[in-house]
Amino acid sequence: MKSFPAALAISLILSIPVFAQHGDHDHGGGDRHHDVGGGYVPKHGPSAYHGNPHDGDHREGGDQRSYRDRDGHPEAPHVHHNGEWVGHDYGREDARFHLDHPWEHGRFDGGFGRGHRWRIEGGDPRRFWFRGFYFGVAPFDLAYANNWLWDSDDVVIYDDPDHEGWYLAYNARLGTYVHVQYFGRQ
Repeated sequence: MKSFPAALAISLILSIPVFAQHGDHDHGGGDRHHDVGGGYVPKHGPSAYHGNPHDGDHREGGDQRSYRDRDGHPEAPHVHHNGEWVGHDYGREDARFHLDHPWEHGRFDGGFGRGHRWRIEGGDPRRFWFRGFYFGVAPFDLAYANNWLWDSDDVVIYDDPDHEGWYLAYNARLGTYVHVQYFGRQ
């Protein structure tokens, strides 16, 4: 009878690694089916788009395409925890991205990518700022920033490799991103 407690103790100790394998390992705070946001920041921005824009995804009259590619994902352009940028697939010829004066207020030089996380300090989607740098969300992306917190969300700025004069502001809390223009430093 003395061997039963010892055998039970050894069995429990040996089973700990098995239980540990059932935890959440997506490193973003959500479960594996919601691999967007939760503080995750992509290592780099999207690659330049080399395909054809989605035919019919942007129809006249304002109908938008769906970005919800999986259950639990946002209805907005977003980044999966594997670094896939969902929704960054519009060709260079898309008229919405044309600017008569790209870089009109200069180029953002505060730092790009994962190593440069910025806390939004105020404003709204049309004009927000952090550390004296001012930006505005593109009119065609305003709806995708409705649930951003304009006084406390962390954003990371990436170059837009396809559209001159535009940057991408990635919201680390939500995992979504929008096109932004740089309005200068004050």
